[in-house]
Amino acid sequence: MSPDEAALAAGIDAVETLGPLDPVAMADAAAILEVLTTPPGSLGRLEDLVVQLAGITATPRPTLRDRAIVVAAADHGVARRGVSAYPAEVTTQMVGNFLAGGAAINTLGAIVGASLTVIDVGVAGSILDASPEGGSGARLIRARVRPGTADMTVGAAMSRAEALRAIAVGLAASRSLRASGVELIAVGEMGIGNTTAASAITAAMTGLAAERVTGHGTGIDDATHAHKVEIVTRALGRHRPDPADPIGVLAAVGGLEIGALVGVLIGAVAGRVPVVLDGFITGAAALLAAALAPGIAPRLIAGHRSVEPGHAIVVERLGLRPILELDLRLGEGTGAALAITVIDAAIALRDGMATFGSARDSGRHERTTPVDR
Repeated sequence: MSPDEAALAAGIDAVETLGPLDPVAMADAAAILEVLTTPPGSLGRLEDLVVQLAGITATPRPTLRDRAIVVAAADHGVARRGVSAYPAEVTTQMVGNFLAGGAAINTLGAIVGASLTVIDVGVAGSILDASPEGGSGARLIRARVRPGTADMTVGAAMSRAEALRAIAVGLAASRSLRASGVELIAVGEMGIGNTTAASAITAAMTGLAAERVTGHGTGIDDATHAHKVEIVTRALGRHRPDPADPIGVLAAVGGLEIGALVGVLIGAVAGRVPVVLDGFITGAAALLAAALAPGIAPRLIAGHRSVEPGHAIVVERLGLRPILELDLRLGEGTGAALAITVIDAAIALRDGMATFGSARDSGRHERTTPVDR
């Protein structure tokens, strides 16, 4: 067993050892909500979030003050097939924008007080780290496995060893963030052509036809979309990836940044750190991660549902309900960052409202807030 295989096996074991969401913490969180000065259930899914976060973290009142956004970046050989509205060079340009603090995710990350880490796991171009000291730019992790994947219509996107290496990069990044005290991780991605890879992964893992899961990505026209569907169909026909072998699926038709995200998800969940997913690409990574370690899915939070048709299928297969639906399709972790504002609202309501006991509400003043474990 290679070191990368061993790291993945250890991560999977750690996830499966956790078992179901912590029932005692969830019951305690529900009891906290029960005595707030609102009718039971009136805060709807905000209450569900409070209970889920308790179950994930095994504590009734997780604060989640220290949060990080992780954006994995890589290029795709299939982009040369004309499946995107933008040239491959935009991947390198956007990573530079993240580092300089000028992207949408920098702005949204600042709103929710999250640090931003970019992992170069497979960008083809040269990246100059010009992030301003103490500014809003991202921290860069240089962990390039190879300069972009190969064209999946000609051969495998990457070797199995490279797929495992990409996952190991994500595991290491997750471990580092946990060691620094991060309590909540949101994930995003950057890579021209990666909705094509995500479509191929989703089709392979669900058994659905390419046209069911392939959308317009960055805003391609209908003719280019038809071509994109044909490209995904061709790649699937060439490799016939087996959904029972998620690493094989990733190697055949995936992306290096998708592999890194698989590692981030497994590593975060293993440490009881809640993870907020972004859109379609992070969802495809979650499909692979959940196939490797089924205990992952209940510990993930779907930040939003994008306009990509495959994304709705992904979140349904994972058994998740997206927090937001804003017709987003940018990626970068933007939908996940926006969802953190809702998580913050749920936590604020949990901790900031009066209880019926403290408010001396008529007929219910005998109820008191339960003692934290």
